[in-house]
Amino acid sequence: STLNLWLVMLQLCKGSFQALALLNYSCVSLCSSLDPRVRDALAVYTDDWLVIQRKYQRYSTTHAPHNSERQRERQRGLVKQTFELDEAAAADRHDDQDDAKRRSVSLDETPRGSWASSIFDLKNSSPDALLPSVLERAAAEDMDRRNTEARLQGRHSDLLGLYLPPDEDEAVERCTVPEVPKEHCGQRIMVKCLSLKFEIEIEPIFGTLALYDVKEKKKISENFYFDLNSDQMKGLLKPHTPHMAISTLARSAIFSITYPSADIFLVIKLEKVLQQGDIGECCEPYMVMKESDSSKHKEKLEKLRLQAEQSCSRLGHFRMPFAWTAIHLLNIVSSVGGLDRSDPDSDSERKGHGTWNERKKKGFERMSVGDEMCNFATFRPATLTVTNFFKQEGDRLSDEDLYKYLADMRRPSSVLRRLRPVTAQLKIDISPAPDSPHYCLSPELLHVKPYPDLRVRPTKDVLEFPARYVYTPHTTYRNLLYVYPQSLNFSSRQGSVRNIAVKVQFMAGEDPSQALPVIFGKSSCAEFMQDAYTPIIYHDKSPEFYEEMKMKIPANLTDNHHLLFTFFHISCQPKQNTPLETPVGYTWIPLMQHGRLRTGSFSLPVSVEKLPPSYSVLTPDVQLPGMKWVDNHKAVFNVEVTAASSVHTQDPHLDKFFTLVYVLEEYSFPFRLKDVIITEANMEGELKASMAAVRGALLDTCVRFLHQLLNKLIQLIVYPPVIAGQIVNLGRAAFEAMALLVNQIHKNLEGNQDQHGRNNLLASYIHFCFRVPTAEPASYEMPMQYATLSRTTVRPSSLHLSRSKSISNSNPDLATTPVSPDEEVQRIIAGKANDRSCNRMSISSVLVHVKLLHEELALQWVVSTTAVREAALQQAWFFFQIMTKSMTHHLFLTSKLDVARRQRFPDRFVDDIAALVCAISADIANRYHKDVELVERLNSSLAFFLNDLLSLMDRGFVFNLIRSYYKQVAFTSLPSPSSLNALRVDFTRIVCSHEHYVVLNLPCSTLSPPASPSPSTSSTTSQSSAFSSMVQDQGVATMFELSVLLFPRIRRLNFNMKYNIAISAVHSLLCSHDADPRYTDPQVRAHIAQLYLPLIPIVMETLHQLHDFSGQHNIYATHYSGNTISQSVAMAIAGSPLLAPDLCVCLHQVGRQSSSLSAECSRTLLVSFLWVLKNADAALLERWVSDLSVLQINRLLDLLHLCVSCFEYKGRKALERINSLTFKKSQDMKARLEEAILGTIGARQEMVRRCRVCVHGNCDFFTQPERSPYGSQENVRWRKNVTHWRQNTDRVDKTKAEVEQESVVDGNLATEASLIVLDTLEIVVKTVVASELKESVLGGVLRVLLHSMAGNQSALFLQHCFTTQRALVFKFPEMLFEEDTELCADLCLRLLRHCSSSVGSVRSHASASLYLLMRQNFEIGNNFARVKMQVTMSLSSLVGTSQNFNEEHLRRSLKTILTYAEEDLELRDTPFPEQVQDLVFNLHMILTDTVKMKEHQQDPEMLIDLMYRIAKGYQNSPDLRLTWLQNMAGKHSARGNHAEAAHCLVHSAALVAEYLNMLEDCRYLPIGCVTFQNISSNVLEESAVSDDVLSPEEEGICAGKYFSESGLVGLLEQAAASFNMAAMYEAINEVYKILLPVHEANRDFKKLATVHGKLQDAFNKVYNQRMFGTYFRVGFYGCRFGDLDEQEFVYKEPSITKLAEISHRLEEFYSERFGDDMVEIIKDSNPVDKNKMDPNKAYLQITYVEPFFDTYELKERITYFDKNYNLRTFMYCTPFTLDGRAHGDLNEQYKRKSILTTSHAFPYIKTRINVIHKEEIILVPMEVAIEDMQKKTQELAFATNQEPSDAKMLQMVLQGSVGTTVNQGPLEVAQVFLSDIPDDPKLFRHHNKLRLCFKDFTKRCEDALRKNKSLIGPDQKEYHRELERNYNKLKEALGPLINRKIPQLYRTLPAQATQTQRNSFSRSSLRRVDC
Repeated sequence: STLNLWLVMLQLCKGSFQALALLNYSCVSLCSSLDPRVRDALAVYTDDWLVIQRKYQRYSTTHAPHNSERQRERQRGLVKQTFELDEAAAADRHDDQDDAKRRSVSLDETPRGSWASSIFDLKNSSPDALLPSVLERAAAEDMDRRNTEARLQGRHSDLLGLYLPPDEDEAVERCTVPEVPKEHCGQRIMVKCLSLKFEIEIEPIFGTLALYDVKEKKKISENFYFDLNSDQMKGLLKPHTPHMAISTLARSAIFSITYPSADIFLVIKLEKVLQQGDIGECCEPYMVMKESDSSKHKEKLEKLRLQAEQSCSRLGHFRMPFAWTAIHLLNIVSSVGGLDRSDPDSDSERKGHGTWNERKKKGFERMSVGDEMCNFATFRPATLTVTNFFKQEGDRLSDEDLYKYLADMRRPSSVLRRLRPVTAQLKIDISPAPDSPHYCLSPELLHVKPYPDLRVRPTKDVLEFPARYVYTPHTTYRNLLYVYPQSLNFSSRQGSVRNIAVKVQFMAGEDPSQALPVIFGKSSCAEFMQDAYTPIIYHDKSPEFYEEMKMKIPANLTDNHHLLFTFFHISCQPKQNTPLETPVGYTWIPLMQHGRLRTGSFSLPVSVEKLPPSYSVLTPDVQLPGMKWVDNHKAVFNVEVTAASSVHTQDPHLDKFFTLVYVLEEYSFPFRLKDVIITEANMEGELKASMAAVRGALLDTCVRFLHQLLNKLIQLIVYPPVIAGQIVNLGRAAFEAMALLVNQIHKNLEGNQDQHGRNNLLASYIHFCFRVPTAEPASYEMPMQYATLSRTTVRPSSLHLSRSKSISNSNPDLATTPVSPDEEVQRIIAGKANDRSCNRMSISSVLVHVKLLHEELALQWVVSTTAVREAALQQAWFFFQIMTKSMTHHLFLTSKLDVARRQRFPDRFVDDIAALVCAISADIANRYHKDVELVERLNSSLAFFLNDLLSLMDRGFVFNLIRSYYKQVAFTSLPSPSSLNALRVDFTRIVCSHEHYVVLNLPCSTLSPPASPSPSTSSTTSQSSAFSSMVQDQGVATMFELSVLLFPRIRRLNFNMKYNIAISAVHSLLCSHDADPRYTDPQVRAHIAQLYLPLIPIVMETLHQLHDFSGQHNIYATHYSGNTISQSVAMAIAGSPLLAPDLCVCLHQVGRQSSSLSAECSRTLLVSFLWVLKNADAALLERWVSDLSVLQINRLLDLLHLCVSCFEYKGRKALERINSLTFKKSQDMKARLEEAILGTIGARQEMVRRCRVCVHGNCDFFTQPERSPYGSQENVRWRKNVTHWRQNTDRVDKTKAEVEQESVVDGNLATEASLIVLDTLEIVVKTVVASELKESVLGGVLRVLLHSMAGNQSALFLQHCFTTQRALVFKFPEMLFEEDTELCADLCLRLLRHCSSSVGSVRSHASASLYLLMRQNFEIGNNFARVKMQVTMSLSSLVGTSQNFNEEHLRRSLKTILTYAEEDLELRDTPFPEQVQDLVFNLHMILTDTVKMKEHQQDPEMLIDLMYRIAKGYQNSPDLRLTWLQNMAGKHSARGNHAEAAHCLVHSAALVAEYLNMLEDCRYLPIGCVTFQNISSNVLEESAVSDDVLSPEEEGICAGKYFSESGLVGLLEQAAASFNMAAMYEAINEVYKILLPVHEANRDFKKLATVHGKLQDAFNKVYNQRMFGTYFRVGFYGCRFGDLDEQEFVYKEPSITKLAEISHRLEEFYSERFGDDMVEIIKDSNPVDKNKMDPNKAYLQITYVEPFFDTYELKERITYFDKNYNLRTFMYCTPFTLDGRAHGDLNEQYKRKSILTTSHAFPYIKTRINVIHKEEIILVPMEVAIEDMQKKTQELAFATNQEPSDAKMLQMVLQGSVGTTVNQGPLEVAQVFLSDIPDDPKLFRHHNKLRLCFKDFTKRCEDALRKNKSLIGPDQKEYHRELERNYNKLKEALGPLINRKIPQLYRTLPAQATQTQRNSFSRSSLRRVDC
């Protein structure tokens, strides 16, 4: 069905829109005819706007994008789902206060073995509520039907309403409505003048305010005049101002600042009535006198008052400069501080307003000088009291002098501050202007609504003169002139010319009576004046002026209008016969010349005499004969004239163009234009030349008169003029001028564009202002709809205008005073329309040949060449939109909207459109590699055009255009076709955004929106079937054919496509369907879902490319070989083809790419997939599934498995964490964004680059390895603060309520996604149950079900999930109990986990499921050994690993199961209830045993000890022991103890090997634990259980997945990986020695290659620098330690752990547990005396120990690894003396060596091992000396033989051995112990050994010296000689000592019994040793 078009005529209500109708008609002079310039200026706001809307346009994503605000609206009223995750988090917060109590409980307070009889008696606990129908038997069909009905109740219909909205940056189809044309307005501040008081009050003072920008050296506002004088002072001037208009009494003003800067000053100037004396004399009283000293100066004050009265009486009309001051606005804004407000940027984005470019523009503003400090829009109001004024200097009054003063004011040592000030008190209030101030007057003195009372003192809106260009078209009538007299030089003028005043008049002719009252009054005077005077500087013949004179320009300006300047000498002293004013000169400026307003700077000569008649037609530069001039006709008077006018362009090029057009309109030939006479003959050439010259005009002026300019060009195209009877075709010239103008505006105003590169000013013109010009505006009937525009945020302060008093009292043609501007303008226009002069021909009579704009534009575009064609291509969007609007308007005007589409437009136009689209498509294909940005703009412009044409032209024709585009863009030989694919997807997305996308795709459906009033040919014929239609709409048939052609063709293009844009396109389309109220009916949704059914197989094929949300990499990297979806299948599934096959097929190609999709893309693709599954017809899905192969069904199940992980609920805590993380990162992101904004790249290009390049979100800020809530590879694009929480935009720190709402939405999304998966699983089960595929598919179904149970799911979903699971087990029990053991184990684990849930309903369902599982198992085999074993193992695993496990909840569930068994009447007489009771009691025992571990979660060593103890308790239950060993491995890995984790895995493997050996004898498998003893001697403890204790053949025993060959291999591979992480590469070799025979036997050469590769890597790494553990002995003393009292352990700590570190850790841990003062560290290593200890305290003794080896052992322990592996013996030394001191002299220094033996060898499955044996060796002083000398000798040997040699090290050791300073070291030892033979024969051998040590020492010194000599250079020879001398001295001193032998040693000794060797290996028995 087609569209109805709504044409909305916006008749602007005058007086309603300030931004559009600041009307000023008061100065419109009604002469013989209305000036055409004024007419066009008026037309800008009097003409009606034309806005075109399509009837259903609001449903198109083009105009109604899915933004965050809209999404939040849809998410209101969601039901909060209950999640255990959130419940547990809340409980944790509640329990935090009890943590201290729990931590302080010691072991002995909870004795082992007391749990079974404790308060947790199972029989006394209460069960959960029983489910009513659990024990009932029902048929499978009834069960399924009930489950399905329950599942469908209360479902959320809008799935995508719960998901993130589509990325707005990628929404290429989004087309924002342009801003309404409005008056420009900057940041607005209000200044209120409250009071002005001087020390003495003697005369009236007048003030002026204006803004100045010092940096730009520019006055940036007009003057505001204020009068704060008292009534008494005002009374002095009464004779001179009899009438005071209320508009001149204003004391508050609103200033606008477009370019905020730190250099803006508010300058206040004061003037007083002219009096005799210069400025200094007049200021003196104000500086020295005070009112408080009135008694002292009474007479003087009276005299001054009298003088002031006389001056006011006589000279009250004249002013003189008095004083001035300035306020630095930055000080006001920064000192009072900014308001507490949110960033306006973020607000606009949150509300969905503002394009990216607008935000960019704001960014530029923010980053200008002064940044936040210069924000004048929001600051706290401030009331200032200005006390210091500077007196005016008569010779420094110019603006240049003022800028110097202002720059000086900012310096600390300002010159001005040193001047004597004029003291006064001026109070002013500065604040941000309110949005809608009351009683406000516009710069033209119009009343701005609200204006409730005309008698109230008004506020004036001060006109801004922006510091730089402001590119905004005129939308108001403004015609103001500003005159600035600057200087005068009368120094050469003869006569009394000293007190000079310049009188300025605006003259309509030369007669004095023709002075117009158009000069705005200042303060306390009439509103308009006929003349104005400059202030007077006393006795100055060359004065400077600062005066500003503001005037209204009459509407009909003629050559007679001029400015007249009369110069007067003012006589200050009253003298006889001397007039007050003596004219001393005259000059003038003619305002119109050759039809142009004259503005700029003028240097004028001054005439001494009165001006002659007809002077005004000439300029003063012409020296008329007989006239006398000052200074011989030199320029002596400087004046500047500027205009703020929407009538006069003040640009020569534009003026000429408009003048020629007006000449043509008036047909006023001949016409003189400067030196050229315009006639009919040369008119065409001149007009074409002027059109071509428009490009030379100033851009600022072109933009300001943009609407008039474009209207004239369009008028020339539509109505070609007739000159001399011939039609002149100006279409081409006008098209060229328009194209070049539009292109120029685009290039120069790049910041003012939307996301498609469309200039906002041009877009606004087309949308609102453009309409097809008609000769007679009232020639057709049109329905009028009056639209009221919302108040804009830019300029809300003066929206409503009214005028209720006389506006144009200078207008003689007005019989009555108009009451509103509307009436006045109507009279102006109506009164003069009939009064045309006879030679002027109306347009309707002259322009006889009317052309249609769209046809002419299409023709000119097609035939255009070179530069013009290029310019038109650059701005194709502009011409496309104008054509579209012209076509629509034309159809409306000609009433063709109801005509058949093929008859709407002529064939030649249709051909032009076809040629145009074809040519532009070719440009897109051919120019992509040259100009990417242009082609992307062109591509989107063409797509929008075709989208619009679908509503206007024959759709078959439009589809042919689309086909021709695809042909051109698809098959090119470009090097980068993937880029073209991206273009095509963008194109398709825009075309698909049409509001009738669904109807176009389902032409045969009975379900469609209302029929079209103007159908295409044959569109009324349709069939009822959505699957088969023989007769179709031709247009749709064409589209059908197009889709069929595109499917296979695009599939063949294997381009490296950026798939996120295709995914985003599909997502956007689905969102639009979900949000469209036309498609809420489920049947309609089902039909729509048919369109997207091909998406399902496409997503299935891309499965292994999707992001892995489960964190298990490559889980889906299976190479599927299924066939791709064929063309016929696609058609059959969909029933009708897709309009957008590109989208799906591009997705289809994802599977072929080597790189995977990002998390964000995958998530969006999966939610689209789920949308199709949710909305598709169930019967259709069943048929589809029935046609799938097993491989494809399993792929579908894998996809559902991934969906569950993808949409898993993350919890409120995770959301809060993301929020805080985002907040931390936001500053960095903003910095990057600003960097991009300030860069050289264009806005559009930058945005496109981001969209195209950041496909996988690689612009990633998060470098931390933590796993994010959205998968392990969370990616964040810089263009948003966090991808997954895009709603943030700028304001990232969310409120609590927002986080709460997000968690509600996330919970609902997770629930709905899981329920869709559940629905699909039911469909799969229903489909395969009757087929042969049952066995191969059902296991996969159950796996997905189990996976969904494993995640964080809502209570609602879990209830349905459990009912499905129970039905599945009921229907297919053999699947669990006869086939796969793993499924049964996993199911038991999941059910038990939910039995411990904190949510009662979940526990109830889980308990019921577990009970029914037991019953089912029992009924099959009369026992349930398998379930019993699996449940027991699951409980152990659950309790051991779960952090937030709650034993109380599980106890309730166990009681519930017991209750079910008791109430099950059918099985009451069987052994089943008793078996259930036994199992439950057993589970309870395990539960209570393992609960204790919870108390020690914070004590890693104690926790591992407990787990070790529990594992040991399961020695007779291999499955459970294996479970606990793996739990321990997990704990170790988490803490980084990889060696211990590896040993846990080795023990697990040994246990498995032991049982595999019992089952079967395989020669390639290990024979049991013995095979593993090379890895660790500890492993033999796994052989404790033999087959006489427990038979592995018993059912349920060794049933886990690890008790198999593959399980063994897996454990060993994990062990090898852990050894690798622990850097124990030698142990890897031993592991692979066991593994290699297995792979060899299986001929698995791939794995063999891998293993050998890993071995090679390991062996290569052996030589790397490695560091293994550090060991400490820790002794526990004190009853507070409970079981640990008087126990000693050896702790293994990470390498390079210092003694202080472990001491601090243990002390801190136990202090936290027992209290700060209850723990003490024993500082020494001496034996501990318990009697000296405080019984209430806990004592720790910590000592560093080293591995100890006997001498013979060192022969076997060669490498660093050998010396750090299989360690059982450790040693530490304690120095002491016999008298109790630690250290003494050499001859009394003893040493105690303590050797500790542990129960097991390190590394072990624990990091601390008990000390089981302790041995002490005492060394006598001589033995201590021997050890010291041996150590020193070893150091020398090492330094000497080191390779490569290290000279520095060698010299250092040598210096320590033979240096003079240390000679006493070795020498003293020798002298103490070798000088005498010892008396004790036991020391003979020690004496001899020491002597031999010294011999060896001297030899090593000699070797070292020899080595040093070979290494040194010439510079060290002297040093070496010194070393040699020292060595010789030492050798000489040692000689007699070391050569003396003890004779007794050389006699024969009796044979002695050999000592038992201390052998750590011999002590480490290979038998198992109990701890």
